[in-house]
Amino acid sequence: MQNYLDSLNPEQRQAATHGAGGKAAGPLLVIAGAGSGKTNTLAHRVAHLIVNGADPRRILLMTFSRRAAAEMGKRVERIAGRALTGGRGTPVAVSLPWSGTFHGIGARLLREHAAGIGLDPAFTIHDRGDSADLMNLVRHDLGLSRTEARFPAKATCLAIYSRTVNEDGVLDDILPKAFPWCAAWSAELKKLFAAYVEAKQRQQVLDYDDLLLYWREMLGVPHLAEDMGGRFDHVLVDEYQDTNRLQAAILIGLKPGGEGVTVVGDDAQSIYSFRAATVRNILDFPRQFSPPADIVTLERNYRSTVPILAASNAVIGLASERYTKDLWSDRQGGGKPLLVTVADEGDQARYVVTEILANREAGALLKQQAVLFRSSHHSGPLEVELTRRNIPFVKFGGLKFLEAAHVKDVLAVLRFVENPRDRIAGFRVLQLLPGLGPTTAAEILDRVAEVAHPAEAVAGWRPPPRIAGDWPDFVALCRNLRESPAWPADLERARLWYEPHLERVHEDAVIRRNDLLQLEQIAGGYPSRERFLTELTLDPPDATSDESGPAMLDEDYLILSTIHSAKGQEWKAVFLLNGVDGCIPSDLGAGTTEELEEERRLLYVAMTRARDQLDIVIPQRFYVTQQRRAGDRHLYAQRTRFIPDRILDRFEPRLWPGATFAQAARAASRPAVDLAARMRGRWG
Repeated sequence: MQNYLDSLNPEQRQAATHGAGGKAAGPLLVIAGAGSGKTNTLAHRVAHLIVNGADPRRILLMTFSRRAAAEMGKRVERIAGRALTGGRGTPVAVSLPWSGTFHGIGARLLREHAAGIGLDPAFTIHDRGDSADLMNLVRHDLGLSRTEARFPAKATCLAIYSRTVNEDGVLDDILPKAFPWCAAWSAELKKLFAAYVEAKQRQQVLDYDDLLLYWREMLGVPHLAEDMGGRFDHVLVDEYQDTNRLQAAILIGLKPGGEGVTVVGDDAQSIYSFRAATVRNILDFPRQFSPPADIVTLERNYRSTVPILAASNAVIGLASERYTKDLWSDRQGGGKPLLVTVADEGDQARYVVTEILANREAGALLKQQAVLFRSSHHSGPLEVELTRRNIPFVKFGGLKFLEAAHVKDVLAVLRFVENPRDRIAGFRVLQLLPGLGPTTAAEILDRVAEVAHPAEAVAGWRPPPRIAGDWPDFVALCRNLRESPAWPADLERARLWYEPHLERVHEDAVIRRNDLLQLEQIAGGYPSRERFLTELTLDPPDATSDESGPAMLDEDYLILSTIHSAKGQEWKAVFLLNGVDGCIPSDLGAGTTEELEEERRLLYVAMTRARDQLDIVIPQRFYVTQQRRAGDRHLYAQRTRFIPDRILDRFEPRLWPGATFAQAARAASRPAVDLAARMRGRWG
């Protein structure tokens, strides 16, 4: 029975077996350093609980993506299934019905309790784009789009609202700190947000933030808190350093005494404050309970070589506040991380490409190598050089699947059928009909909002002659989807109705139709239309042919990624661009101590993605196109402040190419020669 734990090191085993078998123990904090086997340890902890008698249906496991939850579930099933049979015979089937993201679990609980908390169980969920559109409608209705002074745009208004909700804060405190240019509009924003909430409630829609906010508010009602907390014996949270105050409040609300609570994370990898995540959650976690939570620290790194870890430890060791840990590894060999000084961004691109090709000749695939950067635009010169040298690459970050217009159109059809009061979905669908503009759409939706049976209001509306030909088909579609649901065939019916409009609106209709066929394949993995609309909105796929590049037909390709997108990944060789002040830390992230500390953690995350090779490239000059003054248009940079002289012995400095750089330096020190004057003088 215990063989399933044999693959764990002592600290991992201590975390996995915390408490007495399958019974709820006191709170546990697992500080899991980069590359320390965090996911494997958490999976073994869940499996250990099940093997020792815990009911999988009473285990709540929350991760930060549905894919991570699915991967965790597979590991738990494999480990526990084999252990329960002693490694002999067919493994026992094990599933975790309450495994998912905070937002996904929140949506499920809200639907269960909807009738008792003033929600329609058929509520729909807006993605960020739809939420911004609804915010804009309310903004316009209040006259805030016609102010004499510039009022914040819809996306900014939504960002302010979301930040205030997720920080569980007060608007007047949030504005000066995060949106100082909007501070003068505090009174108007409060009015806007109140009207936005009322509009959502009238239309029976929720946005992302509502899924957490309603859940937290439910936990403030004693009988609901008792019901939700009582259904789970164990609550486990992955990546706890990435939670915001609202999510931390939910965890405490579920288990105020900490019984059965396990959180796993790494304060040194807390890099998402722009999403309102706060490192304070993991730093303060042990003191949330009495007695305080037990702490297990995972320091053995299975990813990187000793020299890379020594440099990474030195960088994060300068942090002002952290859990004390020093990653170690038995992966000997390899050189120190390089600090490569180059003349400018052009040389930076040429250096990286040269090294990548050299690694490829030595046997490393392109996809085993990655180039990381603080901001997406930092890779521009490199992308040009890669294209010139015919090196295929994939850059992480781009148009999301649900942001494509044709996908949003079809999903809006389903959402409008599911909830005819959803005004944003209704506007989008109705205006697909030729001749039906926003005024007529508003007239129909106003009628829907005023009656008890909105579906009947749509069917009973008498269209003007200009749209009379298309209206019956639309009404028939809505009636069929509502009265004769057949999932996932519903999506095919919606697509077939939409295809003539697709061909009318988009020139590349054939390509976009492929996305809709892919959407139908995705739909087959969901048990119902409601689950499909909910989970696809909360955790959308990334790929779409809408405005994307050509298909990747090469068998190998290089990875380009922002540091944020690289978190959780690893590569044989990592090249970090622009290791200079102004890029890391970013100019925008060097304002407060907290911002600087997060920038330091960003560098640490980038460094710990590397297994065998880490090159930090330091361009000396940056060409600045924004400057309009005469003369030199270059800025001279210095090495990032996060690698000061006192830890420089953990790195190996290098000039590239030495001769070229030296010649450039000598040339820069010589007086300028006015050859133009000489040319003119020849004819004087």
